[in-house]
Amino acid sequence: MANVSETIVRRKLSHEVFDRLKAMITGGELAPGDAMPSERDLMDRFGVGRPAIREAMQALANIGLITITHGERARVQRLTAKSIFQQVDLTANILLSASPDSLEHLKQARRFFERGMVREAALRASPEDVARLQETLDQQARSVGDPDAFISNDMRFHTQIAAISGNPIFEAVSEAMLGWLRQYHTEMLLWTGREALTLTEHALILRCIGEHQPEEAEAAMVKHLDRSSVLYAHSG
Repeated sequence: MANVSETIVRRKLSHEVFDRLKAMITGGELAPGDAMPSERDLMDRFGVGRPAIREAMQALANIGLITITHGERARVQRLTAKSIFQQVDLTANILLSASPDSLEHLKQARRFFERGMVREAALRASPEDVARLQETLDQQARSVGDPDAFISNDMRFHTQIAAISGNPIFEAVSEAMLGWLRQYHTEMLLWTGREALTLTEHALILRCIGEHQPEEAEAAMVKHLDRSSVLYAHSG
């Protein structure tokens, strides 16, 4: 009886093509921005049919290594922290929609994450960082009465705080979590005074960052998130 570890498994042709194309990208034969070889060239090169090539190319697109545009050659994508998180957007949204517990877990994770981000921002923020946050806060104030714009500026304010860390992964995590939460933002934001309260809380957070007060910045952020957490809920 053969040992299980010695068993030879027959692989799908598309899996083999996927591995070879991935090696071409990770090995530097194809660089970000380069066009992928045509389907015909790859069929001739690997001695396989069109279905195997297309299946492998779609698998590469699914993990963000290439972009496929109708009527054009696929191109190698430059991987970034942001593009990596975008690959799980659909899966994350399905999880959140199916599980109220997951939404609560996400809100808790955001609270923990933003406490650290605002402390880091208060320690590191340059005058340019503070000015950028102030500009976003001003834009948010001007967008009162326009819920989509108001929430977009709200998200930008928090993501800019994470970006002050200088770590693109933190910025990408912030943007991803806020994007996943956005679909659960209820109409409670439109209640009288809600926008004004958000703007006041953001202004206090910004002042603490500008004055390089990490303890005070964290306290202000926690109070803001605990108050606004109820704005994110399953509609049903």
